[in-house]
Amino acid sequence: MDTTRNRRRAAIPAVILAVGLIGCGAPDDTPPPAETPIASTTAAGTPSAAPDLGAPEVVAQGLDVPWGLAFLPDGAALVAERDTSRILRLTPGREPEPVYEVPGVVARGEGGLLGLAVSPGYATDGYVYAYFTAADDNRIVRFRLDSDPEVVFDGIAKAGNHNGGRIAFGPDGMLYAGTGDAAEPSLSQDLSSPNGKILRLTPDGAPAPGNPVADSPVYSYGHRNVQGLAWDAAGRLFAAEFGQNRLDEVNLVTPGGNYGWPEVEGTGGADRGYVDPLVTWSTDEASPSGIAIAGDTLYVAALRGQRLWTAPVTDGGLGTPSALFDGEYGRLRTVEVASDGALWVTTSNTDGRGRVRAGDDRVLRFPAR
Repeated sequence: MDTTRNRRRAAIPAVILAVGLIGCGAPDDTPPPAETPIASTTAAGTPSAAPDLGAPEVVAQGLDVPWGLAFLPDGAALVAERDTSRILRLTPGREPEPVYEVPGVVARGEGGLLGLAVSPGYATDGYVYAYFTAADDNRIVRFRLDSDPEVVFDGIAKAGNHNGGRIAFGPDGMLYAGTGDAAEPSLSQDLSSPNGKILRLTPDGAPAPGNPVADSPVYSYGHRNVQGLAWDAAGRLFAAEFGQNRLDEVNLVTPGGNYGWPEVEGTGGADRGYVDPLVTWSTDEASPSGIAIAGDTLYVAALRGQRLWTAPVTDGGLGTPSALFDGEYGRLRTVEVASDGALWVTTSNTDGRGRVRAGDDRVLRFPAR
């Protein structure tokens, strides 16, 4: 039985308009016929060895729409199945082990059990966090693997698509969440709504101290559908975002920044006070979901593009992207870097939009060398 803390719901203080509001579809991966994080005290470190992308290992196969992926302190991974609401423990060389089933998940369209995050204090508090679609909203819960979940943040509007869903702890120890516009583009510019935003929360689900406006969880806004969050070694936050008809994006996230949706898709908004993306792709080349940074390389998992994009991380942001595995594994949903430097990638061919191949869906591991 769920225990609800009701820390924050959809009502966000209207005073956040002081941040500087400038102006006021379709499924996210199928088009229709910056600055250092606030209060960051540590850099996001990754091992110096690079993942060997020519040496894939199958960690698990036969999974049902794997979505969120997060690592435990012992090196094992937890993976969320979107439509079954199961969480499996994955260890290379062993069979997947079901360890939890999140109650109250309503899996329809792009909704269901989405992002996972492991508490930075897991060794002492044992908390795992999950973002999922419930009967009336999208919400974030936390739980121990032997206990019922408690709601830490709710009231994020749901829809058949554009539910966002990626969560991650930043180098400042705060919980970040990428949300979607719930197919209502105006919500992205509505600063009283948590939709179309990147949220920054305490581990208890309250607005994090030092946010652009006190007592608001909003860190940035004007987003369409954020499903990728990653920090580089300097503590800079990068986010991947689905476009609509033309352009997908990777952004360098500025606290309080307005990323332009629905007024702007892709570049061209800077002269109106919006933040332009660092890189863009056509929607058929990308439809980016998860992202990760290992060393000085950004990795982007592409759904409709069916490839893994890489881009060098530079002082100015990102260099020219290049593509790997074009069509080799089908749709790619999530990419994460383990503590040993290995790169883990999930496929998403059983989600109703892909061509199911033998062994799908799979979790692949590329070891660090």
